[in-house]
Amino acid sequence: MSANTILTIIIVYFLMLLTISWFMSRKDNSNSAFFQANKNAKWYLVAFGMIGTALSGVTFISVPGEVGSPNGEQFKYFQFVLGNAVGFLLTATVLLPLYYRLNLVSIYTYFEKKLGIYSYKSAATIFLLSRTVGSAFRLYLVVIVLQRYVFDAYNIPFAMTVILSLLFIFAYTYKAGLKTIIVTDTLQTFFLVSAVVSTIIFICLSLDFSAIEAFESVKQSNYSKIFFFEDFIGNRYHFVKQFLGGVFVTLAMVGLDQDLMQKNLSCANIKDAQKNMFAFTGVFVLINLFFLSVGALLYIYAEKNGIAIPVDELGHARTDYLFPEIAINYMAGVPAVVFVLGIVAATFATTDSALTALTTSFCVDFLGMDKDVKSSEKKKIRTRYAVHLSFAFLMFLVIIVFNSINDKSVVSMIFRIASYTYGPLLGLFIYTLLFKNRQIRDKWIPFICMVSPLITWWIVDNSTLFFGNYVFDNELIILNALITVLLMFCASKKYSGKKSI
Repeated sequence: MSANTILTIIIVYFLMLLTISWFMSRKDNSNSAFFQANKNAKWYLVAFGMIGTALSGVTFISVPGEVGSPNGEQFKYFQFVLGNAVGFLLTATVLLPLYYRLNLVSIYTYFEKKLGIYSYKSAATIFLLSRTVGSAFRLYLVVIVLQRYVFDAYNIPFAMTVILSLLFIFAYTYKAGLKTIIVTDTLQTFFLVSAVVSTIIFICLSLDFSAIEAFESVKQSNYSKIFFFEDFIGNRYHFVKQFLGGVFVTLAMVGLDQDLMQKNLSCANIKDAQKNMFAFTGVFVLINLFFLSVGALLYIYAEKNGIAIPVDELGHARTDYLFPEIAINYMAGVPAVVFVLGIVAATFATTDSALTALTTSFCVDFLGMDKDVKSSEKKKIRTRYAVHLSFAFLMFLVIIVFNSINDKSVVSMIFRIASYTYGPLLGLFIYTLLFKNRQIRDKWIPFICMVSPLITWWIVDNSTLFFGNYVFDNELIILNALITVLLMFCASKKYSGKKSI
């Protein structure tokens, strides 16, 4: 497929999103529509649209590629996905009822009510930092693919590609925000899922496989191992580490994340929100299994057709380029077009809701826009526009820093550091559940939230000293949260009065 064809598809797709945005915002671009979709979103639209947000470009490109990585990852990611499913169910049954009972716009208001203003601001700051870096990293991984296969052909610099991507996203989200995103993300999820299904069909037809033969081929290949129970101490892929990591990462990065929770809170009532989460969980598990299956089939297809793993400009093998390499250069017709739509959807789906959530959090948590009765609605909307554009610019700067580093290991390390900050957020919440009879020294919380990730980092860096040959992976967030809880306990005293929420 030529760069001209891909660019045409991108432009048509963007115009489609812009049309949806105009239709959704033509009568209502209020803050209520932007922040909460006027609390009348259909649960099934939210559930399906959340798939695109939760998957992101990382899942779309990297997960299929990792199936055949030299590290022998195979289907190990599915262990993490099973933990995710439990985390989603806990979010639906524990966190959502709490948020609805308190009628929250920003979920971090919970910490103000429970712990105090410093805890509240700390939680919101953690989200702003983590989501900005995390979303920028996810967008970066997809944009470099678009740059390689499309914009390099026009000699368009990487920075301009990033600017265009963010301007596209800003253009269709800045007016109606969440109200628009619930619809556009549904469309984008459709293209993501279609890309996976069409790829499976294309490979099966190319290799003359029936559905059963494709299943057997994947099952008997060297890519299909799901459960890893060997060497709990030294194996980072061990089931317990991946599963527990999946549970607690989901609680922190979904249940305590304004981005995904904002969509749930747009439903009219708690029953609809829970139906959304339950339906979303089932589809999420199934779609991830499809992505892993695509990965195995891609490697089988590559082996039979003599396709080598693509390399970057430094000559390093990049398994995350395998999917786009085969889709763009070996597929034809509908599968190739659907893949391009899928990768563009992956670019937009995660970033659009992240920008909206970041804007919501800053406007509510730091500007107090939901409590501001003095300013006119027009003034608040203008302020919201400025905040929205500012976060888009900040994300641009972060991506440019990632690209200038030009070292995947360093960039991944930065992303890992940012993910450490979710540990204190999880710790804050666990503390409110376990120690209701203790009064925290609220002013200490910002310090605790900064120190906890540093202590965690130090422990991991010296893990051989403390834990022998133990290797940490996703379960690291549990250690981070426990350190936060311990520090908070030390900074508290027994509460003599009555305090309930």
